[in-house]
Amino acid sequence: MDLNKQLLKFMQRPQLYEPSSNKFWNDEHISKGMLEAHLNKDWEAATRKYDFVINSVEWISRIAPPSLKNKLLDLGCGPGIYAELFKRKGYDVTGVDFSERSINYAIESAKKENLNIAYICQDYLKLDLEGKFDVITLIYCDFGVLSDTNRRLLLKKIYLMLKPDGILIFDVFTPLMHKDKKEYKNWSYFGNGGFWSEKSHGLLESFYRYENNIILSQSIVLTDDGVECYNIWERMFTCDEILSELKIAGNWDIELYSNVIGEKYSEDSKVLCFVARKK
Repeated sequence: MDLNKQLLKFMQRPQLYEPSSNKFWNDEHISKGMLEAHLNKDWEAATRKYDFVINSVEWISRIAPPSLKNKLLDLGCGPGIYAELFKRKGYDVTGVDFSERSINYAIESAKKENLNIAYICQDYLKLDLEGKFDVITLIYCDFGVLSDTNRRLLLKKIYLMLKPDGILIFDVFTPLMHKDKKEYKNWSYFGNGGFWSEKSHGLLESFYRYENNIILSQSIVLTDDGVECYNIWERMFTCDEILSELKIAGNWDIELYSNVIGEKYSEDSKVLCFVARKK
C-alpha cells in the first residue's frame, strides 16, 4: 500500500479492538524498552514499583499460604519479578508470558539465583494445563487489555486450570482511572530514535474513548522504511461487570479489595482487586 494511503488509513478512528499493524511484545527494538521498564524498580510502567510488588507478594502469601496452596501460575509474568519473589516464599511457580525477551531474561535470572521456576513463552489464551494450580495471578490490570471474547475465554481456561478450592487473584482499572482524560492527537519527532524505533521517526500519539469504558492509546510510527500502527486497548470495569464475567466462567466465592496489597475496598478506588475462590 502507498505510504500516504497507509498513513491516512491509520489516522482514521479505529474500529473497536482493531489490532496493531506490527508485533509489539516481540518487536526487536520495542521489547528492549519494555524490559527496561519492567526492571526499573522506581518506575510504575510495565511493572508496579518494587516496594508495591514486595507488599503484594507478602499479602498474597498470607491469603493463600504456600504451605496450603503451593502450585502457583503467574500469567503475564514478564521478566519474572513476581515469580522470583513467589518462589522465595515457597511456592512452586510457573510463569507464562508472550514476550520472548522477557521470558529469556527470566530464565537466565532464575538460573543465576538458583531458583527452580518453570517458564513458558506462550500466549496464555492457548494454555492447556487443566487442574494443575492452587493459585493463579494476573496482576497489573492485564485483564482489561483483552477483548470481550478473549476475557471470557481466559476466565473459562483459568477455572479449568485451578484445582478445587483454587484461587484466582487479579486486578482491573475502574472508570475513575481515566475519568477526566480527553481525546487528543499529538505529533512528536525523535531524531535520534526512541521507545518505538531506534531510527529517526515521527510519532502520532492518539487517545480515543469508546462505549463501555473502553479506551485506546494509539501510536503511529513513521520512519524511512514505512509506517506502523500500535493499538493498546484497555477496558475499565465496575464491580458488577467483573462479577458478571466471573459468573459466566464458573462458581466462585469472591472477595473484593482496592488493590493487590489487600487494602479495603473503596468506591473511590481507581483499581479493583478480586480474590475468586473456585467452588
